[in-house]
Amino acid sequence: MFALDFNARVRLPILMLILLVVSCQTTTSNEKVSVNTTLYIDEAFPKYQTFDIETEQDIFAIDQEMKEMVKEKLLVVRDSKKRAQELLKQLFKKDSINLSYQNLANLTAIDAYHSGTANCMSLTIMAYALAKEAQLDVKFQKIQVPEYWTRNGQYNMLTGHVNLLLTERPNPEQMIIYGKKLIQIDFDPSLFKNAFPKTIIGKPMVLAMFYNNKGADAIVAEQYDLAYAYFKKSTQVAPQFSSAWGNLGILYKVTENYNLAKQAYRYAVELDNRNLTALGNLAFLLKSQGQIAQADKIERLLHSKRIKNPYYYALLADEAFYQGDYHQALMHYKKALKMNYRVHEFHFGLAKVYYALNDIDKAENAMEKAISYSKSENIDSQYIAKLNFLKHVSISD
Repeated sequence: MFALDFNARVRLPILMLILLVVSCQTTTSNEKVSVNTTLYIDEAFPKYQTFDIETEQDIFAIDQEMKEMVKEKLLVVRDSKKRAQELLKQLFKKDSINLSYQNLANLTAIDAYHSGTANCMSLTIMAYALAKEAQLDVKFQKIQVPEYWTRNGQYNMLTGHVNLLLTERPNPEQMIIYGKKLIQIDFDPSLFKNAFPKTIIGKPMVLAMFYNNKGADAIVAEQYDLAYAYFKKSTQVAPQFSSAWGNLGILYKVTENYNLAKQAYRYAVELDNRNLTALGNLAFLLKSQGQIAQADKIERLLHSKRIKNPYYYALLADEAFYQGDYHQALMHYKKALKMNYRVHEFHFGLAKVYYALNDIDKAENAMEKAISYSKSENIDSQYIAKLNFLKHVSISD
């Protein structure tokens, strides 16, 4: 079982590999780090240079239609705070851009705008481009959320979170005594209200996160030369970005470049000792090579660090469910819910387990709770459809 570190496991009953996919996660280090060229093996991926990788201009560009929207809807608003609020409205209004969340929508600003779908990374990129066109002061912000995993086929994706922070431009006629007035643009504003650490990050890091996500997508699709092209680009743009080096290690592992995979994992941890995903993937590889004592030591450390994270137990539950061990999955989901009852994904997971165990009434009850704790219309509609299905099954029975 593999786990990718997407914008990134842990001590489990079976082995797995985690891809860190940055829906939105990154290191907070601002130190200057040189590119570690010793970890590249171009010869193993001979086609990687044939791919047309998006440039910074491609990613952040806006087209004429987007410029017209800014001109007609935003620039007519003189007050910068109200202009920022209007941008936020335009992003989610049903008769305007009307964005909906899609976790795997790793898109450029133009593609996100016209498709009407985005993940938090694509939303942030598009909103940044529009805000700059609207002459707003804007910065990228990383939210240090607890480790949270989602499954994509045989891979588990660790997701992080980024959003956009707009600051009101100074007005000579208005004095702000206590700090700046801030507006955030986010698919999940509730995260901003929690006491999670927040860090301002630069454009190179956001680019690296975008390339890292695209590389993770390519690994899942088994397009390894393309994955290498994206991970190499990510590590070149922001050499201090630990997650991309860890994902490069995963690529080396699945292409049987084992020694370099271990080096990449260790380097990722050296850059950021909070990169538990790279550490877990190192343990996975060591165990597969018979180095049990080293692997067990790492897994004990990981378990001690993750034992207070309810998402860790949801991860164990998801893994057990994937393996068909529904009673074990049930136990882990209940543990996760005991630690945090308000997470809709845990209730949805519980509903899946009860359905697999043919306990339709409990599955229906869990789905109702999932809907009650969800804050997203998009997710609500999906849950309601599943709940209606369960009710139909219940009536049929």
